[in-house]
Amino acid sequence: MGEFDSIRPYADAEIPAVLARLLADDAFLDILTQFRFPRLAGPFGWLLKPLIAHRLRSQFRHIDSVRALQESIEPYIDRTVEHATDGVSYSGVETLKAGNPYLFLANHRDIVMDPAFVNYAVYHAGLQTPRIAIGDNLLQKPFVSDLMRLNKSFIVHRSITGRREKLAAYQLLSAYISHSIGKDGESIWIAQAEGRAKDGDDRTDSAILKMFHMSRKDEPFADVIASLKLTPVSISYEYDPCDQAKARELYTRATTGSYTKQPGEDDQSIGLGITGYKGRVHVHFGDPITSGFEDAKQLATLIDAQILTGYRLFPVHYLAYAMWRERDPQLDVPAAESLFTADELAAAREQWQLRLNRCPSEQQPYLILQYAMPVRNQYRIKAGLPL
Repeated sequence: MGEFDSIRPYADAEIPAVLARLLADDAFLDILTQFRFPRLAGPFGWLLKPLIAHRLRSQFRHIDSVRALQESIEPYIDRTVEHATDGVSYSGVETLKAGNPYLFLANHRDIVMDPAFVNYAVYHAGLQTPRIAIGDNLLQKPFVSDLMRLNKSFIVHRSITGRREKLAAYQLLSAYISHSIGKDGESIWIAQAEGRAKDGDDRTDSAILKMFHMSRKDEPFADVIASLKLTPVSISYEYDPCDQAKARELYTRATTGSYTKQPGEDDQSIGLGITGYKGRVHVHFGDPITSGFEDAKQLATLIDAQILTGYRLFPVHYLAYAMWRERDPQLDVPAAESLFTADELAAAREQWQLRLNRCPSEQQPYLILQYAMPVRNQYRIKAGLPL
């Protein structure tokens, strides 16, 4: 057994066996049937499942590598993007060099679509897609683990509670990331903090930055980070399909002091995040950070500056900021009318009002917060003010 076998993505030689296992998994076929034929899945699922499995076996019979698998599912990803967005734009991807592996450190708003949009960008730029860090809390079902590891995902063990075991898990994760970039020449995508930024406040957890150094303690921290080509990535959604659920969670935490996820809640978030309307989406690739810091705290400040200034602010963000009771009087934030066309602003006002109307009045401040916070953060950086 290899050093990283417990967490690594599947290798090319493993692809056919894993695909065969998936297409014999009843739970996986259930999900596919419900997604493809929602009205017929109940009464005719017994008939549809073997037909779907047969069709997929035929479609994937020649798939023998990760690259071939990604090429075969790329049209489905494109259709999903087209149906759930009003367009995806990118900046900075042209500065990435083919053959150079990067450590993409991104803000985190959506469980599946954040890395999917990064993958989409680099794939269409003709570059190799990154390996994706995913928490084991999302891999409750065996077929989900298989699916993710087929698509270059590796496992972050977040559910471990023992201090010694957790330390060993992060040591292994640190070693795997360095090995992937330094030895395999494979890029990595990982979120800047554990869990999504439900309040719109994108901040880098310095503990993650320290983790990158754990397996190479004999080397200076700055040298290790420079060798990984750590590249901040900003992912901006005009509208968040999960914004209502996030507002409810923030309200519950504020009023009761805690929030307990219901069974299946992560699955619902994943499904809504994939299929829900997002408006426009923008992904910005920053510059690799190779100097200007000595420790994790200083590095986090540099990363945050790139991610927050690279975040694209849409009309809805300015509309929300104008409504926000906690907007910053020190900041000279222009009105939305001075930045966007009348037609663009009218469409945004209509969509924003629909979202406000769907949100209970007591939860609305937390909906507004999600869209207003990126404005506050970006303009504070531009003004040279601390976050």
